[in-house]
Amino acid sequence: MPIIGCKEKYSMDRLDETDLKILRALQNNSNLTTKELAERVHLSTTPVFERLRRLQNDGYIKRYIAILDAEKLHYGFMVFCQVKLKQVNAQIAREFTEAVDGMAEVVECYNTSGEFDYLLKIHVTDMTVYRNFVLNRLGTIDCLASLQSIFVMDEIKHTYGIPI
Repeated sequence: MPIIGCKEKYSMDRLDETDLKILRALQNNSNLTTKELAERVHLSTTPVFERLRRLQNDGYIKRYIAILDAEKLHYGFMVFCQVKLKQVNAQIAREFTEAVDGMAEVVECYNTSGEFDYLLKIHVTDMTVYRNFVLNRLGTIDCLASLQSIFVMDEIKHTYGIPI
């Protein structure tokens, strides 16, 4: 059964249980070798390699990354920033997203519905750096009408996987 709201090319109809097992295993550890992955899904390495290539080519696997510890790297000050634009149209949205895309502090950006137009996840070293970021970088975007900062006190749950 296809997932509601998914683009046709990413329909779950094309995935069998072995594909899902491969994806689940990689979500837990993308560093697995093809041999290790084959052992986990009870296939030989050649079909697993072919499935991996298909899953990558079809866009189910976007990329492989290392998840870093923000606290150890002294970037543990996390802020969710809700942004409201003065006006919303395609050109203004493009300008805003291009500006935000060039800001390393913004690690995630979502276009949202409701009172605010965007939700930004920001990692910096401390409050002083965040204040300077807002005043000298984010706050200089012309189309920005207002923003609201939500400071993270503790991270309770953070999963990187999709519940498949």
